[in-house]
Amino acid sequence: MNGKAPRGLFITGNNTGVGKTHVAGLIAQSLRNAGLRVGVYKPAASGLIEQDGRWISEDVQTLWEASGKIWDTQHICPQTFHAPLAPHLSARAEGKELDTQLLRSGFDHWTRQQAAGACDFLLVEGAGGLLSPMSDEDYVADLALEFQLPLIIVAANRLGMINETLQTLLTARAYRQSLAVAGIVLNDIAADISDVSRTSNRAELARRTVAPILTHVPFGAKQLPDPIDWLSLASTQASA
Repeated sequence: MNGKAPRGLFITGNNTGVGKTHVAGLIAQSLRNAGLRVGVYKPAASGLIEQDGRWISEDVQTLWEASGKIWDTQHICPQTFHAPLAPHLSARAEGKELDTQLLRSGFDHWTRQQAAGACDFLLVEGAGGLLSPMSDEDYVADLALEFQLPLIIVAANRLGMINETLQTLLTARAYRQSLAVAGIVLNDIAADISDVSRTSNRAELARRTVAPILTHVPFGAKQLPDPIDWLSLASTQASA
């Protein structure tokens, strides 16, 4: 990565399948409603589906739509692969190799867009959690650290989320130079009301961390339930 990092946030999860893309889309929508041009970047995506005779990434489609359909999807996600595996393994299943340099140079495109005044705010979405592999050498945390964007941790609101989220916070604090955490978003990933932990998770997590819990997104929400100053959160610094 060259030059100053753009103003933005890095969306990660406390696990895989926690609704990161849905939450990223809601954040993008919120920023657009505030009059900002929102760039969206997903370094690599796997698990394509066939739609109308084309293979697409549902994550990339969601990000493209949420950002106003103004960006080339090739810039949103330069590398997509079919199998629902870690990106480098999905690439190999197709007889390909993940381009680790492109993971970074794809981000540089957005740095240039912001420097040129074409993009006001950037949302980057990782794959899985911070220690999910992106390549043989890279974890999601490596990209978050290199991109210099504070983290938004999407936490699935379910039994076990306190442990998962605290482990994610510990990883962020311990990983190399430490990663800045701007806040946590609780996300209901199912309509199942039999999981009684969903009513107490927020309060229990708040007792155990200084990272702010920004909002709690109900299942199927079409917009964020609370007003959030995403611009201020983008200036969050890593703690010592």
